[in-house]
Amino acid sequence: MYLDEQLEILIKEAPQHGVPSPVMEKAVAPTLKFFASQLEHSKYYVLHGQNRSWLVTTLSNRKKPQEEKRVIYGFTTRRDAETFQGIINPEIRIISIPVTHLLFQLFSVEYIDSIIFRETPGNKEQQIEIQRDKLQNIIQQQLRRLKLTIPPNLA
Repeated sequence: MYLDEQLEILIKEAPQHGVPSPVMEKAVAPTLKFFASQLEHSKYYVLHGQNRSWLVTTLSNRKKPQEEKRVIYGFTTRRDAETFQGIINPEIRIISIPVTHLLFQLFSVEYIDSIIFRETPGNKEQQIEIQRDKLQNIIQQQLRRLKLTIPPNLA
């Protein structure tokens, strides 16, 4: 599914998620497309626990261990997701999700700081991190420019 098709679905479903259509069309969707176009794939595999929540990894700064961030990983292949951290766990579900939908969820979930996208199958070194605060800041800038506001229950 291409980015524009993914965004059309998000725009149609936006009111169900408490996002007014003009906000989605004029601020959120263009921002999601901007970030998604920096990635190589139109869908990614993410890990979910049994309660359907994302499997969150907490990373610590090596130089400042007290600084932590909560991330989820997006994998280009199911196999990479299965072998993440060398453990195959039958309680973990692997979900395929369109990239724009994944970014939209990042935008709206406060307990996640970033998504780290592993861009090349089998390569743990080539990855792109997209931070939630950067995504939100650009959407806020778009809204200010359009003189729209984010509903308080969204961000």
